[in-house]
Amino acid sequence: MQIKEKISKLGIPLTDWEIDINYGIKTGYNEAFILSGTQRDELIKADPKSAEIIRPILRGRDIGKYSYNFNDLFLIATFPSKRYNIDDFPAIKQYLLGFGYDRLKQTGGAGARKRTNNAWFETQDSIGYWEDFSKQKIVWKRIGSILRFSFDDKGLLALDSTCFACGKSIKFLVGVLNSKMGHYLMKDSPKTGTGDLIVSVQAIEPLKVPKPDQQSIEKIEQLVGQILANAGQDCSELITEIDRVIYSLYNLSDEEIQFIESR
Repeated sequence: MQIKEKISKLGIPLTDWEIDINYGIKTGYNEAFILSGTQRDELIKADPKSAEIIRPILRGRDIGKYSYNFNDLFLIATFPSKRYNIDDFPAIKQYLLGFGYDRLKQTGGAGARKRTNNAWFETQDSIGYWEDFSKQKIVWKRIGSILRFSFDDKGLLALDSTCFACGKSIKFLVGVLNSKMGHYLMKDSPKTGTGDLIVSVQAIEPLKVPKPDQQSIEKIEQLVGQILANAGQDCSELITEIDRVIYSLYNLSDEEIQFIESR
């Protein structure tokens, strides 16, 4: 099909863009590591140093198109790559031990978290890329029936029900991935047994997006910025304009556009 040929000819795989794509954070025991706003405040009141390792976090269900809904949840961000000494955070140590050392230890034994080389108070994965969460990024739900990509520049962490990407032209790529053309690019993503899309790192990396000229980047970024500034309002005209600009990057004809929008 001609659309496929144009994507192949004009598009560049996202692996060749200057971006890094990763999975969200896996704790191995969310009940212990995820806090409500009230719990966070209590731990910081008990020991102000606790604030150093408690960070706001997004889950897959919090992700919308373009923007997200922060639900006042926080993560005890004891990433192994940070090499924390839990004794430096007595209130958090006491709080975690309230869930039981045997439940938190990472030995793979009955009732414990899976076997790793990490300490009992650390998250399950090393998260060597922890600094990337503080950068402008795209966050999306890893499994779902509807494709949604949020823009974040507030430094929120993201749980393993999501994936995220940071690097150059992030706001532009948010526009692409939320567009009708972006959804068309993901039409062959793997699915679960119930038909939900699996939009993993491996599903995103090969997507082919044309490297735009500066004018197109600025146009999309401006439109995305307007959508973010007007979250919760009718932004259909802005979204239609984003679709139009992105179709032009692939040099699609009216007939090809009609085909994509009819799917």
